Amino acid sequence: MMIYFSSMTGNVRRFVKKTGLPVKEIMPGTIAEEPYILITYTFGFGEVPTPIREFLNSNGHLLRGVAVSGNRNWGANFGMAGDLIAEEFEVPLLHKFELSGTAQDIEQFKREVELLCVTFSLITK
Repeated sequence: MMIYFSSMTGNVRRFVKKTGLPVKEIMPGTIAEEPYILITYTFGFGEVPTPIREFLNSNGHLLRGVAVSGNRNWGANFGMAGDLIAEEFEVPLLHKFELSGTAQDIEQFKREVELLCVTFSLITK
């Protein structure tokens, strides 16, 4: 399953690079051609970033899970974009990580991706 991501400050880009998983960066006009997992950042006071909202408007039907970067200094709004996307598109929130994540965050995310891929493959058979 492909992983699409967007990174404003470079934190998400550093995170996905450490996973070693297949990824594509979201650019204006990006079209997903298969089910995917989204990794995003949270903007402002917990909002979904505009480039992500635009991507989901065209590609949300293929979204299967979401992970999100944030900063714990924002308290309850930490990674809120992931919560909002998961709720709106009725997909699991796979993981929240701070900034570019730790080694434990990488391993946890990879476990969640593997579980989702297994689950998705069972559902589609």
